[in-house]
Amino acid sequence: MAGLIISALIALGVIVLLFMVIRIVPQRQVYVVERLGRYQTSLEAGLHFLMPFIDRVAYKHSQKEIVRDVPRQSCITKDNIEVSIDGVMYLQVIDPKAASYGVDDYV
Repeated sequence: MAGLIISALIALGVIVLLFMVIRIVPQRQVYVVERLGRYQTSLEAGLHFLMPFIDRVAYKHSQKEIVRDVPRQSCITKDNIEVSIDGVMYLQVIDPKAASYGVDDYV
């Protein structure tokens, strides 16, 4: 009985270790990996292997376009006509390292 419990715990430990080692990054996503708290690399889409307990995925960024609405603003032209304008802004993460560490909130 004790041997069965020990083998079950070892099997559970191996399964947990595999989940820590293997990372599958979905399409149009980028994972930022830190090694011991410092930037190591950026993982593109695909299957990747990490060192357990040393590497960790710190940030997950989507490379899809983000649509932001610019609020309506009124302005006066050179010939004293008031015009109100609004717009739409499209954002996309190009450099995941700069989006993670370069600013507080890139959006």
